[in-house]
Amino acid sequence: MQPRLILDPSVQEFEGLDAIPFLIDDVHVAPERADLEAHKAEVVERVRTAYTLETLKDVPELRAYRDFFWRVGIDPTKTRPAAEALIRRILGGKPLPKINTLVDAYNLASIETRIALAAFDAATLHGDLVMRMARAGEEFLGIGMEKSVVLTGHEVVNVDDAGLIAIYPYRDSARTAVTPTTRATVFLVCGVPGIPRETLLDAEAVTRDLVLRFCGPSERASATAATSPLR
Repeated sequence: MQPRLILDPSVQEFEGLDAIPFLIDDVHVAPERADLEAHKAEVVERVRTAYTLETLKDVPELRAYRDFFWRVGIDPTKTRPAAEALIRRILGGKPLPKINTLVDAYNLASIETRIALAAFDAATLHGDLVMRMARAGEEFLGIGMEKSVVLTGHEVVNVDDAGLIAIYPYRDSARTAVTPTTRATVFLVCGVPGIPRETLLDAEAVTRDLVLRFCGPSERASATAATSPLR
């Protein structure tokens, strides 16, 4: 069953806030793949050709995320939007993180499209996804965090029937993390005011293609991924 996202009335102040959830079944997560590493190298070269650290501030999608971060109390000069952080990593000469084939594939999709993406192990989700404002005092344990953080109530969050699953649009919860045992993944294409829905739909297509190319059933593994050209 395809996932459903409900926008709570508490986020109505963010006119244009939008996100697209979608499910990919029968994924196969491995530590790494040689063809994925080769594709990473191609993406890295395109990024180095397309951007400089000075021009990133003028990329419309990245500017939209920065503006949204400021509105929800996050300093984007300290906590970079996901796609910007990955692009900056490349431009700074650092290697892309190597987590597993699924995470690495959707990180590449985020770089290619400049859109933030979230991913949740479908088996850990309960009920519909809801986007709402955080409640002051709620605790959130994100992937890689040693202890929970206490939310202020200014954050936008995603929740299911069991609790918080993400601080939107930049940190996913440890409870719903994708692991080598993940067999179905719910993705969330994370839009913010100023990013058209057509851009989110393009990002969904790129993400789906890359994940199926590198993590799909064997008959799909040799398929050619469709990627959006960098601008």
